[in-house]
Amino acid sequence: MLIIVSIMLCGIGLGYLLRGRSTAAISKLVTVLIWALLFLLGIEVGSNPNIVRGLQTLGAEALVLTLGGSIGSVLAAWWLWHRVAKGGKA
Repeated sequence: MLIIVSIMLCGIGLGYLLRGRSTAAISKLVTVLIWALLFLLGIEVGSNPNIVRGLQTLGAEALVLTLGGSIGSVLAAWWLWHRVAKGGKA
């Protein structure tokens, strides 16, 4: 854990030193590295038989959570919009 925090602090320090300079190349590099990490995570998940066996159950749970969260957010936003439109009486 100390190694991870140290690496992050080094990155913060380097970012502080490089502020004001163009970081477009760094942004592109970060994007490529994130894609590579997601790809490697997919390989790791696909090679684990326990996860693959439970994928149908995990997918159903994820779908329920996604739909519940989305519907709840839409309803809360709709409710808030109507309260604010009526003169700020929330």
